[in-house]
Amino acid sequence: MAERISDAEHAVMEVLWQDSPLTAQDVAERVDPDRGWSANTVKTLLGRLLGKAAIAHEADGRRYLYRPLVAREDYVAGESRRLIDRLFGGRLTPLVAHLADRDQLTARDIAEIEAILKGLKS
Repeated sequence: MAERISDAEHAVMEVLWQDSPLTAQDVAERVDPDRGWSANTVKTLLGRLLGKAAIAHEADGRRYLYRPLVAREDYVAGESRRLIDRLFGGRLTPLVAHLADRDQLTARDIAEIEAILKGLKS
C-alpha cells in the first residue's frame, strides 16, 4: 500500500481488521456511530480504499464483500516508522524522552518499557 490512508479511511479499516469479509452495509453498521456516517459515506471510503489497494472486494450476488489486503500489524509498523522518521529523525530515544518530559509515561508504561528492554538485552 503505497498511498497513505486518511483518518476516516482508517476507521473503516479498523472495522475490516476486526472482521471480514463484510458488505458495505455491515461496515456502516459497525463503524463508530459518533461519526454519524451514512451508508453512502462508507461506500465512498471503501471506494477510496479499493483505489489505494488497501482492500479488495468480491461479488456476492448483487453486493460486494470487502476484506483488507494489508495486515493491521504491517500498517501500524509503517505508520510508526513514518512518525518516528518525520518527528524524531528516525530515532526512538527522542520520542521516549519527549513523552517522559511531558509526564505522559505512567508507572505501568515505564515498567512495560523496562520489560521490553530487558527482553531485548537477553
